Amino acid sequence: MSPKFKAVWGAALAAAMIAISGAASSAAAERPVYVSIGGQARPPIGWVEFCNEHAKECATTASEPRDVVLTAKVWKDLVRVNRWVNEQIKPITDMDHWGVVERWSYPDDGQGDCEDYVLLKRRMLMQAGWPREALLITVVRDKKGDGHAVLTVKTDKGEFILDNQAEEILLWSETGYRFVKRQSQGNPNQWVSLGDTRPAVSTAAASTR
Repeated sequence: MSPKFKAVWGAALAAAMIAISGAASSAAAERPVYVSIGGQARPPIGWVEFCNEHAKECATTASEPRDVVLTAKVWKDLVRVNRWVNEQIKPITDMDHWGVVERWSYPDDGQGDCEDYVLLKRRMLMQAGWPREALLITVVRDKKGDGHAVLTVKTDKGEFILDNQAEEILLWSETGYRFVKRQSQGNPNQWVSLGDTRPAVSTAAASTR
């Protein structure tokens, strides 16, 4: 492990522990650790088409919601997976990649857009034994107001976001994004709206979608 990786990893772990501790403090009231869940929402067409191609992966039965117990080891696993996928996959739009506006797929050729990063992170964590019910594909509006996909990890200390646009893993309420909808914990083929009425925070940073 390189010194640079150790430094980034250590900083991320420290930030997470601060966030976890802060979740129990009065300051956390200003930054909610759980997003409000609304009614049923229409699944993104990309997910529907992905399921048509990967029927076995989407053929699941309803289950009880499960949150991950957030420990230091769990956090290190999240940081490792998020960082590895972000470094290994080259960002490319679906139009440049496939010649279509929208296509969700595993980035097995080393290229993909935001949804593809999410799919790979989700698959890696599930293969490592993480519960599907705690790994939720989520649609947001990013800091430029564009549609974007991230992976929400539901834990007993809050909902943390794995994002190809950021090295650091943050609580959902600290991302600056506006959360629109995501998979239901009980059934990944059912989606729910998210009661996040805040506007996305404007920024001049370049997008890496």
